[in-house]
Amino acid sequence: MNGDGAREAAGGQRLRRQAAVAAVVLALIILAVAAFSTPWRLLASGPPDPARDFTAAQIARAEAFDAATTVPSYLSLALTLLLAGLLVATPLGAKAVGWLKGPWWIRVVLGVVVITVIVELLKLPLGIWFETMLRGYGLSTQDWGAWAGDRLKNIGVETFILCLMLLVLMALARRIKRWWIPAAAGAFALTVAMSFIYPVVFEPLFNDFTPMRQGALRASLLAMAQRDGVPVEDVLIADASRRTTALNAYVSGFGATRRIVVYDTLLKAPLREVELVVAHELGHAKHNDVLYGTLIGALAAALGAMLLFLVFDPVRRRTGVTSIGDPRAVGAIMGLMTLGSLIMGPAQNLVSRHIEARADLHALDLTRDPATFIAMQKRLAVTNVSDLSPDAVEYVLYASHPSTPERIAMARAWAKVNGVPVQ
Repeated sequence: MNGDGAREAAGGQRLRRQAAVAAVVLALIILAVAAFSTPWRLLASGPPDPARDFTAAQIARAEAFDAATTVPSYLSLALTLLLAGLLVATPLGAKAVGWLKGPWWIRVVLGVVVITVIVELLKLPLGIWFETMLRGYGLSTQDWGAWAGDRLKNIGVETFILCLMLLVLMALARRIKRWWIPAAAGAFALTVAMSFIYPVVFEPLFNDFTPMRQGALRASLLAMAQRDGVPVEDVLIADASRRTTALNAYVSGFGATRRIVVYDTLLKAPLREVELVVAHELGHAKHNDVLYGTLIGALAAALGAMLLFLVFDPVRRRTGVTSIGDPRAVGAIMGLMTLGSLIMGPAQNLVSRHIEARADLHALDLTRDPATFIAMQKRLAVTNVSDLSPDAVEYVLYASHPSTPERIAMARAWAKVNGVPVQ
């Protein structure tokens, strides 16, 4: 190695050390924020017992649905891992977009589209299989045209965001040696911006949202929010019934875009049960769960940019691209992002389960009605055909909420502590 080569190698090592130190510091900050914002210690409850609250037929139906959907779910996970591995460890991704012509930024956009189309076509049979299962259990009300339209819209949104990210990333990498610094800042800013933008720009692509009409329910929900000290911009109804029979509600956005959204399917439930679902969502707003979730997500996105800088050199050699600014590197970057999200999934689910349990406790504290809480959980589980006894692997990989029997057990523990009678 000549003098210039040695200096270049030494400079590259110095840059990687700097990025590694920054990544370690940021990872520690993320752990600290997660540790501070996550309610690790909540009300202790007895062991969950599905047989106490559900009939043998309901348990059997939940088990049958879980068995029917397990195969396509695990096959989808395996296929995702396989495709991401091929993009990261082989030159297949580079070859798939190597024939594209034009300026580098056009090739990046086209490369994202080409690889996305290939991946989605390979996963399409599994998606059709899963949708068929949902229809067989009465959970989907869509025809195939509506299902395909939703799938295409979702792919379009994800592709748009991914193109934007990669264009900025590669533009920085082509001009700045320490590109991970502005890339991390940009990833942080984009994640925060999306928390404001997504509820008002992208969510309406999938559902129509209308303000809950004046009446007893709206008045009760707004009064409950006021009593709870939670500012709510609006309570909206989503036309979810055109897609599903499942019951749900959620809170999204924060600040001026915060809103509580109730599925129109939920409005068929008794008023007290709807109030409890919304009380749960008020718990998320009360504890700023969306804000903390956005902060952790933004920090994680920044960390991802740093890790990408650290790991890309060996990936570059395996995939046969010249640098991360090479448009042919699109596939490798997409593969790394997919693997990163899969690796982080269990940790995100762990945090989410504790946050959801705290929101349940908030709903119980606010309404002081554990009997209705239990009835509501039973209605949700039966209607949504929820897994009442998830195995350990499924619980770690997929469960963002405690299981229904866990939530019911906690409600009974709350009733015992507070001296409220409940069966």
